[in-house]
Amino acid sequence: MTLSSQNNISIKFLMVLMISLIVAIVYTKLSTRALPTNEFIVQSNHWNEAQTQVQNVGGVVSHQLAIINAVGAKLTNQQLISLKNSGMIKKIYQNHQIESAKHRGSNQASAKNSIKPDYLFSKRIGATRLHELGIDGDGVTIAFIDTGMRLKYKNLKNNAGDQKRIVAQFDAIKNKHTRGSNDKSGHGTHVSSLAINSDWYEQGNHYAGVAPNANVVNVKAFNEDGVGSYLDVIRAVDWVVSHKDEFNIRILNLSFSAEVRSLYWDDPLNQAVMKAWQSGIVVVTSAGNTGPEPMTIGVPGNIPYVITVGAMSDNKTLDQLDDDRLAIFSSAGPTLEGFVKPEIIAPGGRSLGLMHKNTSIGEEHREHFYKKNHFAMSGTSQSAAIVSGSVALMLQQSPWLTPDLVKCRLMSTARLAVSQDDSLAFSVFQQGTGLVDIYSAVFSDQSDCANQGLDIALELNDDVHFAGPARRDDEGNFYVEGTNWFEWDGELVFEDGYMWKDGYMWKDGYMW
Repeated sequence: MTLSSQNNISIKFLMVLMISLIVAIVYTKLSTRALPTNEFIVQSNHWNEAQTQVQNVGGVVSHQLAIINAVGAKLTNQQLISLKNSGMIKKIYQNHQIESAKHRGSNQASAKNSIKPDYLFSKRIGATRLHELGIDGDGVTIAFIDTGMRLKYKNLKNNAGDQKRIVAQFDAIKNKHTRGSNDKSGHGTHVSSLAINSDWYEQGNHYAGVAPNANVVNVKAFNEDGVGSYLDVIRAVDWVVSHKDEFNIRILNLSFSAEVRSLYWDDPLNQAVMKAWQSGIVVVTSAGNTGPEPMTIGVPGNIPYVITVGAMSDNKTLDQLDDDRLAIFSSAGPTLEGFVKPEIIAPGGRSLGLMHKNTSIGEEHREHFYKKNHFAMSGTSQSAAIVSGSVALMLQQSPWLTPDLVKCRLMSTARLAVSQDDSLAFSVFQQGTGLVDIYSAVFSDQSDCANQGLDIALELNDDVHFAGPARRDDEGNFYVEGTNWFEWDGELVFEDGYMWKDGYMWKDGYMW
């Protein structure tokens, strides 16, 4: 065989080999692409370490979640198995879906009949008395993680002094800062308007919102259907905590509730929210709208540290304040770990806030528009927002208050609903310490009365966890240990004739 023939054979062999390698690479890539993936939250000792391990098994990193030392990852089943077997990962969680609280309205809130929506909620909790003293949330920033905010409404964009007050906006779904996030759901706009609307109601001679001069950070983490994910909401909380000093974020409003799937400390969203509380941000969250059955408090409302808010209604008597009662949809405690929730309740029935007709909620519930762009909506989402606005008043008056002190003063000044014989009209697991009284809370000097016996640093280090004082007897009744006053079998009973009285405090926690 000649040298030329040998060269031709070698060249042909190399060409065949190269083609085979190319085919193998293409086939491998196509095969990998064809394999289905799921989204997970991968947690390690540091988010960089989690990212490296995900990439080592061929997974795709979608979110950096430094607040809980984790990343979001898209993994095939085989990659998931490899990651679990690596021994380098602390925990892996599924990326659960979250929904903002569903619309809970009544067609009786329609402008077509005589029952008006509740536009007097600020008066009911004592906020209008504070406005007369110049306490209106000035200088305090509230961050809302929700479906966005419609900033074409002047009274959301500007404060009571007609000055711009939207200090920052972030889209956690797209992971970028924005100049405006169009709220196609309507939920975020309605919720935030209850807390901060600077419009003046001539009819009631008061501001439409609880804290009309507060500043706002608008964080979008839910789509037009009010649906979000753990990954996006945790990223939103991470962003808020990272920028709290830059924008003076003192309050975080979380008007949503997800299903409880684990003990509170083993939920990654709860871990992020606990970090926010630890950082000095007052976290206010809704109890959920799955009541009145016991043990229906959702995530993150089941965290013992934060302020969880249930809903009360004006009983369809707008100007009569002594017959207000618990809203039947308001979720009730205790939590799985025995903590009393919610801590307080606030107005949340047919609350009048802003809403555009061309939103998913507005289009679905046209009958709830009272007048143009004014919408009546019920839910613990609304109650949480009213409390967030209330906290802004407290922090304007006393900027040095810690989250624990804010919670303490709200609880110690709340008014329990009791019957004429001083028995509870509603269980402590339904109303907590009662209806918020923000006027009294602002001027309270109470201390050391909330989150006593708990240690959030130990919790977040996974060293120690806690159980609450709620117990269940042999007959299925829930009660608070050390008392016989709060027994409840889960049945919601509306009693005639009761009054809101001073609250009652209980011990907060025991080591788990």
